Amino acid sequence: MCAHRSPLTARIPRLPRLPRLGPDRLPRSARAALACVPGLAAVAALVLCAVGVDRTQGDAERAVAARASVGHRAPKPHIVPRERWLGDAASTQPPARYADRVSAVFVHHTDSPNGYDCADAPRIIQYLYTGQAGVRHWDDIGYNFLVDRCGTVYEGRAGGTGRAVVGAHTQGFNVGTAGIAALGTFTAGVPVPKAMTDAIAAVAAWKLGLTGIDPRASVRLVSTNSLSKYRAGTRGTFTAVSGHTDGYWTACPGAALMARLPSIRQEAARLQGRR
Repeated sequence: MCAHRSPLTARIPRLPRLPRLGPDRLPRSARAALACVPGLAAVAALVLCAVGVDRTQGDAERAVAARASVGHRAPKPHIVPRERWLGDAASTQPPARYADRVSAVFVHHTDSPNGYDCADAPRIIQYLYTGQAGVRHWDDIGYNFLVDRCGTVYEGRAGGTGRAVVGAHTQGFNVGTAGIAALGTFTAGVPVPKAMTDAIAAVAAWKLGLTGIDPRASVRLVSTNSLSKYRAGTRGTFTAVSGHTDGYWTACPGAALMARLPSIRQEAARLQGRR
């Protein structure tokens, strides 16, 4: 579970320049051990909720986008490119893997402190990346998108924001989904900023609209890993906008953010022009 965390008692220091990382892949034997392990010891407060690396290669999402209902597409929100938080290391990015389409999005929280200045969000994301790609030797950050409390959307995993990039965010259900991570911790009773939920809804509306999927609809997804709540090869039924805990044994994205998912779905549907 992703319920454990430690408070960050000091302001996040300035990061040194990250080394260029090659496209190393996570060994198959190591995948079973990944379940919200902290990153660098110096940033133990940034407990990660990204688990599982499922990869498959398929067509670009833009190829199937033409088949989606034009009337139910939502505008693409402004997305800050990964170069803004990754710096020089962005010039060397790993080869992406693609699914045929994005059928659902999973919402996460990063289990990190909430009282950050939004100007510090790029450095916080870089710490998350360092914990996953540097310490745990993943090939990239697991989330496809990250959203800060001011509503700014950041590109996460490399491969193209408009394409069906396979992430590493929801064990067993990384293929054909997108992971959207809220920067912070949203356990029961913690306020969730409206700017943040509006941004999550905007990303969900746009990504699902590319393939004509109603954010409130039920979708069937096939599990690729028995470490999820569903055995590999079996189908699970999800709402098109779901929480991490719906597919994996975790408290992520926190009770407070889970409680906001119905309104996020409704706002995403509105942005798609649905009633």
